[in-house]
Amino acid sequence: MKLDRIDIKILYELQKNGRITNVELAELVHLSPSPCLMRVKKLQSEGYIDGYSALINTAKLGQTMTVFTEITLKNHRQIDFARFLSTVEKIDSVIECHLISGGYDYLIKFVTSGIAEYQEIMERVIDMDIGIDRYFSYVVLKSPIVKSHLPLTSLFPL
Repeated sequence: MKLDRIDIKILYELQKNGRITNVELAELVHLSPSPCLMRVKKLQSEGYIDGYSALINTAKLGQTMTVFTEITLKNHRQIDFARFLSTVEKIDSVIECHLISGGYDYLIKFVTSGIAEYQEIMERVIDMDIGIDRYFSYVVLKSPIVKSHLPLTSLFPL
């Protein structure tokens, strides 16, 4: 499926407000409600829309800590990457995990209740002997810019 201008506008509006009604969405993208709904369903079935969720304000939750962790593996065989990922994906505190080019292998974003929980997680992971050579932790002090949407209008000029 090739995205057209209207599909991009639909995705743009939905990522701003996933709870928008179909009638409101149709108005914003200049379609009647029925064709708009058909396009949304097509975008969902084609995998452009993975799902809908609420954005949680972590500051309201009380004490939380975000840590970015660079991880380098001892070996770089496919089985080493698979073993590492199968363990890390089961850790609830892991919010993001990225395979990176450059000086290390993975960049992981953790959100924990504090430094003690983060250290506990890392000690447990190291004890599992899943091939970690070294890791470096970066505690986030402040996040002045956090966006939850993709720059669709830059990626696909309308």
